[in-house]
Amino acid sequence: MKILIVYYSMYGNTFELANYISEGAKSIEGADVVLKQVPDLLPESVVENSPKIKEAKEKQKHIPIANPLELGDYDAIIWGTPTRYGNVCGQLRIFMDQTASLWLEGKLENKVTGVFVSTASLHGGQETTITSAMLPLFHLGMIVVGVPYSVPELLSTNAGGTPYGPTHVAGSTSDIAITKDEAAIAKAFGKRIAEVTKKMVSV
Repeated sequence: MKILIVYYSMYGNTFELANYISEGAKSIEGADVVLKQVPDLLPESVVENSPKIKEAKEKQKHIPIANPLELGDYDAIIWGTPTRYGNVCGQLRIFMDQTASLWLEGKLENKVTGVFVSTASLHGGQETTITSAMLPLFHLGMIVVGVPYSVPELLSTNAGGTPYGPTHVAGSTSDIAITKDEAAIAKAFGKRIAEVTKKMVSV
């Protein structure tokens, strides 16, 4: 089963969360997990003038750029985004908007999916970003998976982590490390996506 984690990460936090999700998904036998990033919209001058952004981009330079038309080749797609005013970032939204031909042909119907998010603040729109990102996924006919409360870290986390999907609180300067609870929730989410996908493809 092929699982795609497609994301955008400016400062590297969403990327780090993606790696934990990938680790969880790979724990299920038969899971072939691929990380890809969506095209950036930042001018090169912005990247060059920000040491933090430049460092994050350097860490992700080995991650290939995704093409919307390839999404139909995967059994599950996991979407990652930083929050922008309580909503999906422009880079991922534009990528999602390019799935019209797949929608017309029903190529994403019955594929397993889920969303993860990173924000600067605890109340910076984590849940609204995840739930708003789910709307086009329902239109595409995908099967949305979250994090059940059988994952104990959902009850102990004092940072990120929601039943709608994994989240991370990066701080106002985007330099807070992912907590143990956030990492555990992300791994559990990836594992659950892979488990559900395995059941779907074996039907």
